[in-house]
Amino acid sequence: MKLSVVIPAYNEEKYIPSCLEALMSQEVPADEIIIVDNNSTDKTVEIASKYPVRIIVEKKQGMIPARNRGFDEAKFEIIARTDADSKPNTDWIKHIKHHFELDKNCDALSGSAFYDNLSEYINTSINYRYIKAMHFILGYYPLIGPNFALKKTLWNEVRDAVCTDEARVHEDIDLAIHIHKYGGEIHNIPHAVVYSSTRRLIQKPHSFFLEYPQRLITMLRDHNIEAAHVKMLKIPKIEVSNLIAKIQKKRT
Repeated sequence: MKLSVVIPAYNEEKYIPSCLEALMSQEVPADEIIIVDNNSTDKTVEIASKYPVRIIVEKKQGMIPARNRGFDEAKFEIIARTDADSKPNTDWIKHIKHHFELDKNCDALSGSAFYDNLSEYINTSINYRYIKAMHFILGYYPLIGPNFALKKTLWNEVRDAVCTDEARVHEDIDLAIHIHKYGGEIHNIPHAVVYSSTRRLIQKPHSFFLEYPQRLITMLRDHNIEAAHVKMLKIPKIEVSNLIAKIQKKRT
């Protein structure tokens, strides 16, 4: 079973070397790595071209067009997705391949998405509670943007159904919704870990904690998913200002 890794990238010169170095260090290597350049104006392409990757260009701006183009171009049975500002653990691909080979009923899966400046305890707690909350809301496991994989045959089936309005959907959860509607089975494998940059949390904290949840509600309504019971879910309070301050302190 062969695997393609797809990485959408827009002006990622600061982060993409670490991402590609992490992929070069995998215990089980990817069978191909695709960088989808989404109109970068910095040195993203120049840096990526120094690695054994395939670089393709998507002129339509946005994560969804870039993701879709990469998935369309993927050659192999499994498509794994991560972000250019993320670093997969060295056993990431090994765990993904092993799970698909072990469980033939698995059509898609997500691993754990941790932040690179938080403790293991906080990361594990946040990831666990997010997965639990989304499973409660949806009734099945979600996909997590920087750390998921799916069968190429499944992508071909749902490709024309996924939503493209990034102002109204979270692209990873939207994809999970359409996979479920198709009848696909989504698994969660916590031991497949990817560490992501906290830059979005630092640069746009209010967007992260206010706009993201609002977009989730909009998406659930658009997909006719009953979300009224979400109010009953006991989601832990997070001291946003303190969390951001701790991350900024570690970065200095």
